[in-house]
Amino acid sequence: MKANDVEVTEVFFSVVSPVYLGEKTVRLLVEGIEREVRKLGKTYEIILVEDASPDNSWNEIQKIAEINSAVKGIKLSRNFGQHKAIAAGLKAGCGQWFVVMDCDLQDPPEDIGLLFRKSQEGFDIVLGRRTVRQDTFLKRAFSKCFYALLSKLSGAKFDASVANFGIYSKKVIQAINKMDEPIRFFPAMVKWVGFKSTAISINHSERAEGKSSYSFRKLCNLGLDIVLAYSDLPLRIVAGVGLLLSFCSVILTLLVVERALTKGFSVVGYASLVCLILFCTGLIVFILGMVGLYIGKIFEATKNRPIYVEEERVNF
Repeated sequence: MKANDVEVTEVFFSVVSPVYLGEKTVRLLVEGIEREVRKLGKTYEIILVEDASPDNSWNEIQKIAEINSAVKGIKLSRNFGQHKAIAAGLKAGCGQWFVVMDCDLQDPPEDIGLLFRKSQEGFDIVLGRRTVRQDTFLKRAFSKCFYALLSKLSGAKFDASVANFGIYSKKVIQAINKMDEPIRFFPAMVKWVGFKSTAISINHSERAEGKSSYSFRKLCNLGLDIVLAYSDLPLRIVAGVGLLLSFCSVILTLLVVERALTKGFSVVGYASLVCLILFCTGLIVFILGMVGLYIGKIFEATKNRPIYVEEERVNF
């Protein structure tokens, strides 16, 4: 890897990658990116956002940046999450085109050229569709179910084979940077801003080192946050269920009154009464909990805190 000989005043490609547990992969990532963008003959910058990784990822980024001025590093003050790290890199970039990719080398740098050439056909967004995902069965299954659920709840179509890897024009990134909501999910934000988009098939490589930092609990929490942030359909569903039960209770009340006036009652129905009370009580608590989740997210948003906090920068 050689240092750039000429100081670049205008950047064509900004390649953004969130880094977590990337000590052993970040150098290979940079070398792969450089090989590909140099083939395209364009100026570039590589923005590596270190998301408070427990390994020596930041030290490795600093070493690379010392000998390569095209590599820029951002260290976040704590672990804010992958999508907030992406937001930090996007706001720091100044390219005409932005490439977003993970640092684990499952997104092959060799496919950057494919994405860019497709974008020149008139697309502002070109996403990489992973034809064969090199992930565990559990992660693939969870991803498929989650994206199907998110598509139903949000009314927009999401593809489980498409993640963050893609190329985006500057106007797309400028639109995304204006979105300051605290819950970040990059694919949904790309979907929301619109613009002309397409997807092409790409390879999905085996993880070069280690395993995914997303545990099942983290994936569930991320999924819940995304659903609450991008859809109010759960509230509509519980409201509909409440309305249906209210209607049923009116019918039942009329039947009980009619029975009392015509035939009277003996002391029966204790078990059914207890079951009905427990069911309605549980449903009420569930509805209150759903409303409480939304109120909690509103409370977080009203604090107006920054999405992330930077601790250090190099080569900016």
